[in-house]
Amino acid sequence: MAQAIFVHEGASIDYTPAADVAAGDVVVQGDLVGVAKLDIKAGKFGALAVEGVFDFAKATGAGTAIAVGALVYWNDAANQATTSAAGNKLVGKSVRAAGDNDTTVRVRMDQ
Repeated sequence: MAQAIFVHEGASIDYTPAADVAAGDVVVQGDLVGVAKLDIKAGKFGALAVEGVFDFAKATGAGTAIAVGALVYWNDAANQATTSAAGNKLVGKSVRAAGDNDTTVRVRMDQ
């Protein structure tokens, strides 16, 4: 018996939500963070992107800037990207600097 069988490239994963998920929603499953590229109705089969470059929401104000190359984490409680690992899930690395006043940070997902 084979020890592993190829299924697909892995840029997205299968997902069937318990509640409706809107396009652009970030979904956390354990340590896996995915983004819905399309709306997914509750109980219906869909997919979450786990690779790619996305603009994630981030906090604004003093001390919230994110440098290029910084590790970026998802704070599921606040629905925002952050550089703080404490209690958050790794999303990937920033590919464009985001200043204190920017509402988003561009991240290459890498999990």
